[in-house]
Amino acid sequence: MLKGKKVFISGGNGVIGNELVLKLHKEGAILLVGDLKPRPKFWPKEILYRQGDLNYITERELDDFSPEYFFHLAATFERSTETYEFWEENFAHNVNLSHHLMTILKDSRSLKKVIFCSSYLIYNKELYNFADPQAQPSSLRESDHINPRNLTGAAKLSHEIELEFIQQYKKIQVINARIYRSYGKNSRDIISRWTRALLQGEKITVFNKENIFDYIYAGDVAEGLLRLSKTTFNGIVNLGTGKSRRIEEIVSIFEKHFPKLKKEEVGQKILFEASQANTSLLKEVTGWEPSHRLEDVIPEIIEFEKNVGYHEDKCDFNVLITSVAKKIGMVKAAKSAMDKIGNSGMLIGGDVNPEAIGKYFVDKFWKMPRTEDENLKEILSYCQTNNVSIIIPSRDGELLFWAKNKSALAEKGINVMVSDASVVESCVDKLKFFNECEKYALPAIETAADISKLKANKYVVKERFGAGAESIGLNLSRDEAVAHAKSLSDPIFQPFVPGKEYSADLYVSRAGVVKGVIVRQRNLVVDGESQVTTMVVNKKIEKSSADFAKAFGLYGHNILQVIEDENGDINIIECNSRFGGASTLSVSAGLDSFLWLFLESQGEDIAGYSFVRSNSNLKQIRYADNLVI
Repeated sequence: MLKGKKVFISGGNGVIGNELVLKLHKEGAILLVGDLKPRPKFWPKEILYRQGDLNYITERELDDFSPEYFFHLAATFERSTETYEFWEENFAHNVNLSHHLMTILKDSRSLKKVIFCSSYLIYNKELYNFADPQAQPSSLRESDHINPRNLTGAAKLSHEIELEFIQQYKKIQVINARIYRSYGKNSRDIISRWTRALLQGEKITVFNKENIFDYIYAGDVAEGLLRLSKTTFNGIVNLGTGKSRRIEEIVSIFEKHFPKLKKEEVGQKILFEASQANTSLLKEVTGWEPSHRLEDVIPEIIEFEKNVGYHEDKCDFNVLITSVAKKIGMVKAAKSAMDKIGNSGMLIGGDVNPEAIGKYFVDKFWKMPRTEDENLKEILSYCQTNNVSIIIPSRDGELLFWAKNKSALAEKGINVMVSDASVVESCVDKLKFFNECEKYALPAIETAADISKLKANKYVVKERFGAGAESIGLNLSRDEAVAHAKSLSDPIFQPFVPGKEYSADLYVSRAGVVKGVIVRQRNLVVDGESQVTTMVVNKKIEKSSADFAKAFGLYGHNILQVIEDENGDINIIECNSRFGGASTLSVSAGLDSFLWLFLESQGEDIAGYSFVRSNSNLKQIRYADNLVI
C-alpha cells in the first residue's frame, strides 16, 4: 500500500523515528527524512535526508519532493516537571515547528495524509494525577475531557486544533496519535537511563515508586503509526499498550538482571500519576495491539547499551570568517546556515582592523594577524584554541595564503572553503587565467600583456593581479589604453566587449560536483560590487559556469563574471574563488552554499540535498542600515 508513496518524516532520526523509517523503507516508500542529528550511517543510501532545524525548511524544498504522507514526529520533551529554560525550547521545537511545517504543507497539491505524534498529556490532568498513590490506573479514552498537564501537552493540543482547522478547507486525512510513555534503544527515557547507570555500577534514583505509567516500546509506536497510516481513519486515537506498570515493577525487572542493584527511593513533592490508554479504538481501527513487554525489551536494551552504547550526535562547531570588514550580508547568511543545521557554535569574525564594522554582527571578534606565512603558526594556534573547524576567506588578497595552507589546516581538523593553490593562482593572475581557459577551450575574453597582440576597436586595461576595479580603464582607444597602462603596476589588455554583464554564483562539492548555479544581472555596480542585482535564468551561462568549474577543479563557493555579447555569446571575464558581497541573493534563491559547506565539513554527503531554485527572479538591493546596541 505504501510502495512508491512519497513520505516526509520530521524527527525521523529519533528513537521512534529510526524504527518507523526502516519499516517504511521495507514497505517500499520513497522517503525524505528531516532531523537535527547527522544521518545514521546504517540507513540505506536511497533514503533522502535533510540534517538541520526544520524551522528553516522551505516550501520550495517540500514542493520539490511532493510528499503524499507526512509523519510529524519532531518534538522536544522534558521530564514530568519542565524546567524554566524549557520555555523557549518548547516554543521553537513544539509550537513554532509544528505551525511552520503545516504552513508550508497545507497548500501542497500532493499531500493526502498527516499522521501527527500527539500525546496523552493533552487529557485533563485531574483524570490521572492524584494527591495519594492509586491502586489502579485511570483508563483514558479519546472522548475524555482535556486540560493539558504542561507546556508540551499544550503545544500538542494547539497543533491538533490547527490540523482540525486545516481539515475544514483541505481534503487531507489527519490522524492524531496520542502516544503514551515511549521507550527504546539509544534513548533518554528512564529505562535507558537506568540501564546506563547500572552498567556503570551506579545507583539509580527512584522517584515516586508508586507511579503508574503506560510504557510503550518505540518499535510498537512505529508499527502503530504505520498501521494507522494505512487506514481511512480521521481523528484522535490513543497509542499505548493499555497495560500500565508501576515504577516499582520496573525496578524488580532490573533487579533480575542486576542482582546487586543499588537504589535510592525519593518521594517527589508532586502529584502521583496513574494513567493508562484505553486502546479499544486503536484495536477497532487497526485490528492490532502492541505486543512488546518490558520484561522482553529491557534485556535487549541492556545488550544494546553494552555493545553499542548511547550516542547523541551533535554538530556544534565554530566558524571563522576572515577579512570580515563590513560584510554584514555574508555574516548573516553564514549565521542563518548555522541555525539551519542546528549548530549552536560561535560565528567568529576576523580582521586586521580592530574597528571592523563586522565585529558588531558576529558572536566573537578576533583582531587577527595578516594572512602571511610567518603568521601561520599564530593563526593555527588561535583556531585550535577556539575550536574553529571551518574557515571562510572573503578577500581576494588572502585566498592564495589559505589555499597553500589548507592541507596543514585540514590535518588539524579545519576545513577552509577555498580551491587548491594552483586553481587560485590561475584565477588571481588574469593572463594565466586566459591561457588556462584557452587550454580547456573555454570562452574567455582574449587577454595579453602586449596590446600589439590584440586586434580590437576598443580596449580594457586592468591590473594583472588582484581586483583593482577602481584602476580599470574601459572602452578606451588604443592610444588611451597605452597611456592608461602606464599608471598601472602590471597591466594587461583585453578587447572591449559590449553586452550585458552577469555574475554566476556556483557551489562545487568536495566530490567536484557542481551543486547549483545562480546567474545574477549586475544592475548597479559601485566600486566593483553589485549594489542592485537581479536573478535571471540563463542556461548558456549556467552551462559555461559548470564547464569552467569542472575544467579548473573549483571547490566551494565561486563567482564567475561574464559578458553576454550582442550575438548572445558568452565571454568569461574572471573567476573570484570566494563568496561575494552580492552572493547573498543566490543564497536566497536556493544556492545554499554555507549550509552545504557546513554539512560537508562534518563529513556528510550532500548528494541527496536538493538545489531548489526560486520560482521568481529575485532582486537584491544592498543599502546602509543602522544597528543600535
